[in-house]
Amino acid sequence: MTYSLNQLRPHGHLLSSTILAGAMAIAFMPVAALAQDQTDGTTQLAPIVVNGASTDAASEDNNTVVPKRSSSALKTDTPLVETPRSVSVVTRKEMEQRAVTDMIQATRYSSGVTTGAFGYDPRFDQIYIRGIETTTAGDFRDGLRQPIMTYGSFATEVYTLDRIEVLKGPVSVMYGAASAAGIVNRISKLPLEEAHHEVELQYGTVGRKQAAFDFGGPINDELFYRMVGVAREGEGSYDIADDRYLLQPSFTWKPSDDTTFTVYGLAQKGETSASAWSYLEGDDVFLYTDPDFNSQKVEQYQLGYQLEHEFDNGLTFRQNARVGDVDLTAHYLNRVLVNTDGTWPTTSVTDDMRTYQIDNQLEGQFDTGSIAHTLLTGLDYTYVTSDFAMGSGSVAAGTPGSSVAIPALTTFSGSDLSQTGIYAQDQMEFGNWRAVGGLRYDWAHQESTDKVAGTTDVKDDGVLSGQLGLLYLFDNGIAPYVSYGTSFVPSTNLSVTGEVLDPTKGRQIEAGVKYQPDGESFSLNAAVYQLVETGKPQYAGYSSFYYYENSGENTYTGFELEGRNEFDNGISLVAAYTYAHAEITDNIDPTLIGNAPSTAPRHVASLWVNYAVPDDSVLAGLSVGAGIRATSDSFTSDANTGKNAGAAYFDAALSYDFGAKSPDLKGLSLSISATNLADRREEVCTDGYCYTGQSRTVLGSLKYKW
Repeated sequence: MTYSLNQLRPHGHLLSSTILAGAMAIAFMPVAALAQDQTDGTTQLAPIVVNGASTDAASEDNNTVVPKRSSSALKTDTPLVETPRSVSVVTRKEMEQRAVTDMIQATRYSSGVTTGAFGYDPRFDQIYIRGIETTTAGDFRDGLRQPIMTYGSFATEVYTLDRIEVLKGPVSVMYGAASAAGIVNRISKLPLEEAHHEVELQYGTVGRKQAAFDFGGPINDELFYRMVGVAREGEGSYDIADDRYLLQPSFTWKPSDDTTFTVYGLAQKGETSASAWSYLEGDDVFLYTDPDFNSQKVEQYQLGYQLEHEFDNGLTFRQNARVGDVDLTAHYLNRVLVNTDGTWPTTSVTDDMRTYQIDNQLEGQFDTGSIAHTLLTGLDYTYVTSDFAMGSGSVAAGTPGSSVAIPALTTFSGSDLSQTGIYAQDQMEFGNWRAVGGLRYDWAHQESTDKVAGTTDVKDDGVLSGQLGLLYLFDNGIAPYVSYGTSFVPSTNLSVTGEVLDPTKGRQIEAGVKYQPDGESFSLNAAVYQLVETGKPQYAGYSSFYYYENSGENTYTGFELEGRNEFDNGISLVAAYTYAHAEITDNIDPTLIGNAPSTAPRHVASLWVNYAVPDDSVLAGLSVGAGIRATSDSFTSDANTGKNAGAAYFDAALSYDFGAKSPDLKGLSLSISATNLADRREEVCTDGYCYTGQSRTVLGSLKYKW
C-alpha cells in the first residue's frame, strides 16, 4: 500500500491563497496528521440584463467556440483581440459540446489552466492558472468574488452558467483582493428576451442521476424572467458523494433602453464527502475514511442585483451587489493515520459564512484630440464574516462508520474581513493603437477571534495596485501587445507573535500576439510571461497555534498558445499548449530555493475536435467530439524528491438532434459523453500528500427544448 496525506494545518483564521491543502486541514486535521442564434439547432438568445459590464457582450458570441468579446478583463465591453492580456473564454456552446459536468471539466481545455492537483474532490473547484491555485482567491461569479474564509465555500453548478472567463495574471486593479494567477469569472444564466424552455435528464456513472430545467422569457414588454433548477443524486468516484439541489430565479425590469435592473437569487443544498484522501492498491482506490462516516453538507444562498442606467450625457452607471450565506457541517474519521493507541481519530466541523458585496461603476466616453477614451471609475466594498468550530474525538479501530458518534465541537473562532477599494481605468484608442492604464487603492481590515481564549487580533492593510497595457491592432487582425499588472491578497495566517501576516502580492509582465481577423471564425493567441508571487505564508512552527512567516516567493515564467476554429465543413476545434518554468525563489527553508513548486508541470497540452454532420447529410443532426489532455510529470513536493507521472487522458462526446430529420421531434436531443475513457487512475501528490484522479465516467443525457 502506498499513500501519503496532503499537508493540513489549522490556523483558525482565513484561508491562505497559497495553501489550499492547509486550509482544508483546518477543518479536518486528524490528531495523527499534525505533522503535515444557432447552437446545434438551438437558438441562442441575447440577454437583456447587465452584469457589472459582464453579460452584455458575453452572450453575444455564446453560440460559438470562438468568442470575440470579454467584459471581465476590463469591466467594459471590449473585443478580445483589443484586450492587452491573456483571456480564455469558455462559452455555453463549448460546454455543451464537451458535455461538461463541473467547473474543472469546463476550464481544463484552456491554455494556462491545470486541474486535478488534489485528485477527485467535488468539494472545491481546484483550478490552477499559470501554476498558482485560484480556489481561495480567484473564484468570482458575475464580477464579484466568492470568498472563502476559514473553510466553507460557495460551490458553483456549471449548468447554471452561460459562460466562463479565465483572466490570467494579476487583476487586482479591477477586482481588489485576487490571486496573482488571475481569476475565473463564472457568468450566470440570466433573463433572455424571448421565451425558451429546456428540460434535461441525465444518468451515468457512478450512480449519477440528474434532472435540470431552464425556463425563461418575457412576462410583458418590461419584465423578463428566468428560472434554472437542478436536482442531482450522484455517488461520484470512489464512494464520494456529489448530491446537489438548487433553484436559481432571476427577474429583469427594463423600463427603457437606458435602464435595466435585474434581481437574481440562488438557493442550493448539497452533500459530498468531507475527506477525499485516498490511496491506490493496484488498480483499486481506497479512502482513508469510512464512507459511512464521511459527510459534508452545505446550504448556500445568494441574493443580488445588477443595475445599469445610461444618462443622456453619455455616462453610464452600474451597480452590482450581492449577499451570500454558506452553512456547512461536516465530519469524517481516519482509519489509516491512526492515533498512537491504535484508535481512529474523528473530526467534526461547522462553518457559517456570510458575505456582503457591492461594486459601483461610472463609465464615460470622450475624446481628447485624436484619442478616444473610455474612462471607468469605481468604488467597491466587501464584508465577509465567518464563525468556525471544530471538534475531535476517537473511536476503536474497526468501529462501523454508521455507529460512530460525531465529536462535540470544542474549538470556536471568528473571522471578519472588510475591504474597500477605489479604482480608475482609462482605455485609450488612437489610430490602431490601444492602451489601458489603471490604478486602485484598497483598505482592508481583518479581525480574527479565538472565542475560547477570548482574544482578538486586528490587522489593517492598505495596498496600491496598478496595470498598464499597450496593443497595436493591424488591419489584418494581428495584435501584438505588452502588459504589466500587480495583485494582492490579504493574508489569513498568524505570525509567531499572533499577528496576522502581511498580504501576499503578485506582479507580472506579459507580452503576446493575438490574431482574430474581423468576420472570421478563428482565433490564435500566444503569450509569454513572468509572474512573481511574493510574501507567501510559510509554515514556521507550532506553539499552541500554527504560525507562519511572509517569506515565500515563487517565480513563474511561461509560454501559452491557444487556438480556436470553426470550419465551414462542421469541424470545430479548441487547442491549447502551455509551457511553464516554475521556481522557488525565496523560502523559509533555504534548501528549497531553486526547486520547482509542488505539482507544477512544465508541459500541458489539450485538443478538442468536434464534427457536426452537415444538414444535407443522411446523418444530419449527429455531432461527435473527441479530446485529449496531456500533462508532463511534476514534483510531488517542494523538496523535489519525487515526481507525479505524466499522463494523457481521453474524452469523447456524441449527440444527436432528432429534430434534424424528424420535424415532429424538433427540440429533442440525446447525448452520450465519457471522460477519462481509458480509466487511468493516477495518483497525484501535492505538497507531499497524495490523491487519486477521477475515474472513467460515462453520462447519458436526454434534453428537450421548446
